Amino acid sequence: MKRRTGQCEVCTRNEVELTEHHLIPKEEGGTHLQTAMLCKPCHKQIHNLYTNRELAVRLGTVKKLQNDEQLKKFIKFIRKQPSSARVKMRKSNEKKQRRK
Repeated sequence: MKRRTGQCEVCTRNEVELTEHHLIPKEEGGTHLQTAMLCKPCHKQIHNLYTNRELAVRLGTVKKLQNDEQLKKFIKFIRKQPSSARVKMRKSNEKKQRRK
């Protein structure tokens, strides 16, 4: 599989390795719907903060993701990191509780 680099649609950092994010998760019916190309840290952070249901119901566009209060803090942080930085991620305590 060829690695693709470019600009992350969420944090707008350049020259980062990109992954495809289904704006409406596949398990919520988004298999053939719009996707966005995101850097790995943004993609992981989105899935660490929100359930697939939350993403489908209220965060189904790049703009909505960028304007979400929880993700805004992360975006501000990640924009300061070099594209080669490896960032450790953890699930939010709030999300852990919602899954129970």
